[in-house]
Amino acid sequence: MGLRIFDFFGFSPDDASAEAVRFRENQECPFIGGPCTKLFRDGQLAGSCTFRQASGDVVISCPNRLYAENYRILSDVAEAAFGKRVKMVPANEAVARSQAGEVLGVFGKRWGRELRLPSRSKAGAGRYFVDWILALVIHARLTGFTAIEVQGIDTTGTYRAERDAYLRREPFTGYSDAGLNWENVSKRILPQIIYKGHVLRRESLCQKGMFFVCPRPVFERILERLGGSLLDYTMQPGSLTFMWYDVDAKPSKGKPRPLKLCGQKTTTVDQVANAFTAPSNLPSAEVYAEAIRAELERLR
Repeated sequence: MGLRIFDFFGFSPDDASAEAVRFRENQECPFIGGPCTKLFRDGQLAGSCTFRQASGDVVISCPNRLYAENYRILSDVAEAAFGKRVKMVPANEAVARSQAGEVLGVFGKRWGRELRLPSRSKAGAGRYFVDWILALVIHARLTGFTAIEVQGIDTTGTYRAERDAYLRREPFTGYSDAGLNWENVSKRILPQIIYKGHVLRRESLCQKGMFFVCPRPVFERILERLGGSLLDYTMQPGSLTFMWYDVDAKPSKGKPRPLKLCGQKTTTVDQVANAFTAPSNLPSAEVYAEAIRAELERLR
């Protein structure tokens, strides 16, 4: 446990430049061009993009932080999937703009149009949409697409006192008692990407599989949860490509710290699913009995 805010409304908390102060006072996000979407339970805007752990490691928390540099991650995925830089346009412009040549129509929040998909059940629950679709369109005809999931990491506990101090332009020392919710890796993140990966492998035009973009420590925790290794594959139907990022830790006054692409790995949905359910990375034998005995001894 123990976190300290590293990026606050897009900037270092100690950045006193006019640009940083403006975003803090307006409580806006420089990465999506609008109000911050990170909320406390009472609806107040949290403003936290990235945290430094007590160990010193820096972790991107809010997925919007990954949209820095004009949604650079979309360009990174597009080049990895299609092997070249194709002009990206909002999906609602793709048909008209493709008359002059190929374009990538972007389906996603704040890009004009999100893709509507049918529900998994008649009750409307369990939707399987992804965060982004990049659709390759030539002369108004869909010729291929890829899907992208973007994931940050939630927090536990509270860092409210630190956030309030920064809004008052006061310093804050030490670390809050907040922590990172790593349990979500097993409970929510991995089951979702496995399910969506299986859905996408049945799509004849999704030839390069699905992409999963996340902070570096999240990828490391996923790999640890899956037993430490996954076989490498080329991009293909049913493949899953991880791309993981950090923020540059160097001070950056007057502008947000740049993103760093730390690595890329392509495996398959089957590899991830098998590793997720396999009996690997288990604790030592008799761990339950030892814990029960220790507790009984304590209660004597």
